[in-house]
Amino acid sequence: MSGRPDSDLPPDTQTSPEREGDAPETVEDAPEGLPEDLPEAEDEDLLAEQARRARWAAVGTGAVLALAGTAAALLRASGTAPALVPVAYACGAAVCALASVLGARGRTRRSLWAAVAGVMIMALGDQFD
Repeated sequence: MSGRPDSDLPPDTQTSPEREGDAPETVEDAPEGLPEDLPEAEDEDLLAEQARRARWAAVGTGAVLALAGTAAALLRASGTAPALVPVAYACGAAVCALASVLGARGRTRRSLWAAVAGVMIMALGDQFD
């Protein structure tokens, strides 16, 4: 052991200097007939489409879980289950409905966690039966 620390980074973490011929620098270097902001426009469209899908998925998931929780609460309320069970299902359904609203507003991460919390509340209520 020489006591000298390694000064080189591993090959997968080293930054390489940019080569000059990789990307066109000016509009004159770009191919003819293409708008100069084409790559950025495609990226923005792709990101917008992904965000739209995430919102719809959050809204749909929250709505389906809220309907399922409401139906379970109504079925349990009409049976011989303790009163805490349908209340737990109803509270879980309300949290899932909140998840649907959050998803519609674009808060998809919070919507995911609200849906998980709603299902956990329903599962906890089912344990009291």
